Amino acid sequence: MKRTNIAIFVSGNGSNCENLIRYFKDSQLVNCALVVSSRADAYALVRAESLNVPCRVVTKPLLAEPDNLMPMLKEFDIDFIVLAGFLPLVPDYLLEAFPRRIINIHPSLLPKYGGKGMWGHHVHEAVKAAGEKETGMTVHYVTPICDSGEIIAQFRTPLLPTDTVEDIAEKENQLEMEHYPKVVEQVVREL
Repeated sequence: MKRTNIAIFVSGNGSNCENLIRYFKDSQLVNCALVVSSRADAYALVRAESLNVPCRVVTKPLLAEPDNLMPMLKEFDIDFIVLAGFLPLVPDYLLEAFPRRIINIHPSLLPKYGGKGMWGHHVHEAVKAAGEKETGMTVHYVTPICDSGEIIAQFRTPLLPTDTVEDIAEKENQLEMEHYPKVVEQVVREL
């Protein structure tokens, strides 16, 4: 059976990217074939390169043009795309080329705290300000509307009134580290 080649799209630190690469290191199902970053200074590139995964930078202007990204994905025989802290909106041409083959992780229990501008610490600050008793992570299919795709899985963690924004971020990040690779594996298995 041919392994599914995934591309991991990133924009920042890359903890989820590294976690995915390590999780699938010896997998017979998934091969982390490429990391694509929207920023040349993303630390995710350092992480991926240290684990011998090829990396490419496709800035927002380059992302808008199919001729920049599609040949690269073809070169690496990409079957599936996993967003791991990728901030730009995914262009329509990519959604059409990979129908139900692009998934994203979001640091809240969607539909709460999703949409434009709701990423990273912005989400955790909103959760804290609202006095939520729990938070969590959502894995969903990517659609043209930010954070509105069909939910694949959600995982929850309780919050204490004394939790700081940093505490909330850490609790949510622990969910990501534990569950995101397993959800990716499950979705790829069902392809």
